Amino acid sequence: MGFCTMQQLNIFKLILIGITGLVTLLLVLTIGSLLFVPSLTGIWKHLGDPELIYALKLSLWTAGTATILVMLAAVPVGYTMSRFRFAGRRLVKTVLDLPIAFPELVLGLCLLLFFGSNHVAAILKRAGIDLVFTRQGIVAAQFFTALPYTIRILQTTFDYVHPRYELVSRSLGYTHFETFLKVVLPMARKGILAAAVIAFARSIGAFGAVLILAGGTYMKTEVLPIALFLNISFGNLDMAVTAGILMLAVSFFAIYIFEKTEADL
Repeated sequence: MGFCTMQQLNIFKLILIGITGLVTLLLVLTIGSLLFVPSLTGIWKHLGDPELIYALKLSLWTAGTATILVMLAAVPVGYTMSRFRFAGRRLVKTVLDLPIAFPELVLGLCLLLFFGSNHVAAILKRAGIDLVFTRQGIVAAQFFTALPYTIRILQTTFDYVHPRYELVSRSLGYTHFETFLKVVLPMARKGILAAAVIAFARSIGAFGAVLILAGGTYMKTEVLPIALFLNISFGNLDMAVTAGILMLAVSFFAIYIFEKTEADL
């Protein structure tokens, strides 16, 4: 009986490993097509193109700014959702998760309707902020795209920090804020770093919301996903592929830095 059970376990294990291998191979072939199918000559020629250099610089600037803003918002919200129970908490959680469930284009339309309305636009313009069809709009679109994912990661991160440590800290005379700053954040540093990397990657890859709110204007609001879209639309496959490779490279280096930093923590 025991032999049959062990044999069944081994077969089950082999089936699962096989499925995992097939899925991994499918991903490798799919991603690899970006590197090996197009002509290397065409890609190399376009790497120094002013349009792509502009799109890369703009993407890094907007995604970096959006990531900072996302983390400033997501850390307190994630901690709140992890630690506190309050009236309407389930509704708040549903609203925070909602942008994950619907397409980016819908999110972009919501942002355009909200920030483009006369009253809201007038208030923002008095503060020197114009989010519709501008670079500032790119940051706003990236912010709202990345925020729900980051909050979810941080909530899970803070869930793993046992409240007992905070009680001990409070018993030693630390305030709630000092405990959060000196105990909770250091213990959650790996999760916070992971959330920041995900926020940056989501910001770099944001397309639908950026296209609707900020527009797809050549050499103005042209981040890398927009550059890929515009060049695909014009039939310039080599330029589109080069933009895709640049996005892949930025994401790879972001994850590599995260892995290296995590190993050193």
